Amino acid sequence: MNTVCQPNSRRDFLKTVGVVSAATLTPWALPARQSLAKSPNERKRFALIGVGGNGTRTAPVGKEFADLVALCDVDQTHLKYGNELLCDGKAELFRDYREVLSRDDIDLVQISTPDHWHAKILIEAMLAGKDAYCEKPLTLTIDEGKLVRKVQQQTGRVVQVGTQQRSSFDKFNHALAIIAGGRLGKLKRLVVGIDAGGWSPEIPVAEVPEGLDWDRWLGPVPEMEYRYALDAKRSDKNYTNGHTHFRWWYEHSGGKLTDWGAHHVDIAMLGIAAAGQNNDPVSVDGTAKHDVEFRDGMPLQNNRYNTARAFDLKVAFADGDVEMNIRHDVDNGILFEGERGRIFVNRGKLVGKPVEDLKTNPLAEDAIAKIYRGMPMEGNDRPAHWANFMHAIDNRVLPISDVHSHMKMLNVCHLAGICCRLGRKVEWDQATESVVGDEQAAAMMKRPYRAGYEIDM
Repeated sequence: MNTVCQPNSRRDFLKTVGVVSAATLTPWALPARQSLAKSPNERKRFALIGVGGNGTRTAPVGKEFADLVALCDVDQTHLKYGNELLCDGKAELFRDYREVLSRDDIDLVQISTPDHWHAKILIEAMLAGKDAYCEKPLTLTIDEGKLVRKVQQQTGRVVQVGTQQRSSFDKFNHALAIIAGGRLGKLKRLVVGIDAGGWSPEIPVAEVPEGLDWDRWLGPVPEMEYRYALDAKRSDKNYTNGHTHFRWWYEHSGGKLTDWGAHHVDIAMLGIAAAGQNNDPVSVDGTAKHDVEFRDGMPLQNNRYNTARAFDLKVAFADGDVEMNIRHDVDNGILFEGERGRIFVNRGKLVGKPVEDLKTNPLAEDAIAKIYRGMPMEGNDRPAHWANFMHAIDNRVLPISDVHSHMKMLNVCHLAGICCRLGRKVEWDQATESVVGDEQAAAMMKRPYRAGYEIDM
């Protein structure tokens, strides 16, 4: 395999995505470091597994740090489009990810498949000796997360989860630094806004699009018929149980709770830890609305979206001094309320009186660097996240969004989903990572794999 997708000037690229100017932020000190730029002979070679929307958005960032040499997808239309868009038609193409993992000339993989494939491909990639950048949510179930962490510890592979908000220096890390600096005092309440879930009409069975291997797209989840319909009023909008809309089916994902929840619940729980408080979850309770009827946690209708549309959930933590509220009907973002003040942060803004007070009483210059564990801070958001991934590979250390800390946060999202599906409180023992006193809820910590698609250990 001799062809690679050539990057643009990395220096120019980072200028366009660099952090916001110091005039708008509390300054931070960049740790002393060597440049992460590599000569052509030193650059890693990577493959993109899953060439859909998220794959084509994130891979161009990865190309600034490593050479994209292979694409893998079960949809030939995606492969053709991705090859032209990302690689000028020069990449080697694969339908089966196992062929990618068997290649000794591929150092790492970016996993951007639908959620239900993440854990299987990631585990097998680590066992094949590959480092991996895996999109969130890392898993479909709690028990998958336990296995992912076990394999990561056994293999020592570097895995960066695609929760790029952990590499947002001007917004989310800035907010965490404010909290760590004591500007809010002891946290009392957090409100996590993640928007309402998707809605659909009844979706008819349809012919599988040409070039799509539907059986392999389903992979580990139960066999089901392909469904597709155009919106009656908008020809540019569709409904399906396949590409793009897989998040609205519990068979494939967890809806908004594991989509935006994987981002914002993550930052919220990091904020609790930054305040020096206990972020071990003990229960999730609340209400949710679905557009289909459920019995024993399972949807009774298979022809429309079935994840929670609306929810008002409360997460309790071990010491009982802080509560987190996850809602669909408030601004997307995280509200941190403490004894001394409150701040709100999302991808567009960081506001609140403690933020305004920084003009006359700034944080320490290294406050944000400490939140980032003293690792190099290059770029911002996705570029910084990939730079951190490469730093972790070069130094064989845990990246900023490692599988272990990610799963603690994601388990809260999974527990929230179980609470929504069963319609009752779910209690959790963080020490044993198990559901307490509810056999039905505990059984939902795992799912069987379809025959032929078990994890290859």
